[in-house]
Amino acid sequence: MAIQVEKYRLLIVLLIIVIAPMGFYTKFYDGPAASWVANSFGGLIYEVFWCLVVALLIPRVRPFNIAVSVFLVTCLLEFMQLWHPPFLEWLRASFIGRTILGSSFNWLDFPYYALGCAAGWYILELMGRVSKAKGQTSGQP
Repeated sequence: MAIQVEKYRLLIVLLIIVIAPMGFYTKFYDGPAASWVANSFGGLIYEVFWCLVVALLIPRVRPFNIAVSVFLVTCLLEFMQLWHPPFLEWLRASFIGRTILGSSFNWLDFPYYALGCAAGWYILELMGRVSKAKGQTSGQP
């Protein structure tokens, strides 16, 4: 079982290495539909990223529970964008703070959050199946 968790975590790390730069790139993309890529598509990637991070930190949590939790937390963060106390404005003043916390509320972000969490759930489900199948074919229980 420990080998399966290690393989699962390795797959997650590899995906994070791929998806994190993609997410940051959406913030700098200046081609066609740049606003949509930066704000909407970027939100979808943001959700997948956080699903992967949570699964990496606590791999035994079911992917569905991870996806729902990430969705709820990021929806809370979206609503927090309506609140502008000095400490949040200070955090949002940096690129990383703005990227994680956001800076302006938009109802249209929620469908992309839902799609991103659904994609995160699906990816985690597939990775779990792959790591289990490889463990079984290599003679591991």
